[in-house]
Amino acid sequence: MAIKLENVGIAVRDIEETIAFFTDLGLTVVGRDTVSGEWADTAVGLDGNHAKIAVLQTPDGQGQLELFEYIHPDAIETHPTRPNDIGMHRVAFSVDDIDQALEIAAKHGCTPLRGVATYGDIYKLTYLRGPSGILVMLAQELKKKD
Repeated sequence: MAIKLENVGIAVRDIEETIAFFTDLGLTVVGRDTVSGEWADTAVGLDGNHAKIAVLQTPDGQGQLELFEYIHPDAIETHPTRPNDIGMHRVAFSVDDIDQALEIAAKHGCTPLRGVATYGDIYKLTYLRGPSGILVMLAQELKKKD
């Protein structure tokens, strides 16, 4: 059986704010829709499922995020995920300039949880809290692999 990662789905409080954040970082919106109906109820497992969705793709064409903002049932606010919580953890991106990526994130009010770390001579990386409390990891490769 062949298997391929399709996308990572993230429920958000404000889809427009979240799209702006990720498109400023370089992702592209490849689709938008509003979904509802019996098929959506069955697929997701929620009665009366009604949501705005957007699919964003990374510039390399290899990764996609599916964002959804619930219209019904009401979205449930939770405490933002911490790095050591069990379950869905974070979304990570490789960037070629972490300082530039952090400048873009700061325009959206998003800053590193603690700072930027250097892992050996391999990566500079950081975690930040994005829109709707999404944990986002940014990593810049310092030394190209041979």
